[in-house]
Amino acid sequence: MSKQNCRIAAVQMISGPRVADNLATAGRLIDEAVTQGAQLVVLPEYFPIIGAVDADRVRAREDFGAGPVQSWLAETAQRHGIWIFAGSIPLTASRSDRMRNASLVFNPAGECVARYDKIHLFGFKKGEESYDEASFIEPGDQPVAVDTPFGKVALSICYDLRFPELYRALAPVDLILVPAAFTETTGKAHWEILLRARAIENQCYLLAVGQGGRNENGRMTHGNSMIIDPWGEILDRKLKGPGVVIADLNHQRLAEIRESLPALAHRKL
Repeated sequence: MSKQNCRIAAVQMISGPRVADNLATAGRLIDEAVTQGAQLVVLPEYFPIIGAVDADRVRAREDFGAGPVQSWLAETAQRHGIWIFAGSIPLTASRSDRMRNASLVFNPAGECVARYDKIHLFGFKKGEESYDEASFIEPGDQPVAVDTPFGKVALSICYDLRFPELYRALAPVDLILVPAAFTETTGKAHWEILLRARAIENQCYLLAVGQGGRNENGRMTHGNSMIIDPWGEILDRKLKGPGVVIADLNHQRLAEIRESLPALAHRKL
């Protein structure tokens, strides 16, 4: 079966501590994306909740397959008849003080057809700024890609971006997704160059969608959501604030690039 071209959209947010408010914002932005023709919509990491402390996310966990956030995602995908890639939500882990940071995929029938648990856990310390995801997140261990009518989609979350072997394990794919809550410090330094490198070296489209602004907990997230083509060209982007980034995934463009520069076929290792 031939792969269909597709209009893909990233929904940038500045999530806060109230799940209902975040779902309302996400719903409004998904409506906006669908109005612009989006058939595949991607939400950022932690779109349902960013609380004052990490423990707030742990307390908001849901059992996989049940819970208000997952019900909302299923209903929204079905109502619009679109694919929704839910950047990440907190799910239960093996310990009561831990969570799984999981990306869920819902098809147009509202069925959850895939789950990816974030493998690489962010750690950073510079001056007063410090992060340690391993203190409250239980890591996943399985790379995941999803077959859709629009092609094969590789799942990843935020810090995974720094580990190219994850995407190589899934190659070839047509689209890489990077939902994130990148810090402003590391984002300003590395976000765009890493995203464009991942698109170029894997000769595929890449959609990156972030938390984009000052969250209520005081943390500044980088935003700069963008869609990149297989040649590394940025098709659309939004620097800060809630909004929609949208572009077309064109399989003819993808095939022409791979034919003219067959780098994937030239791999030796």
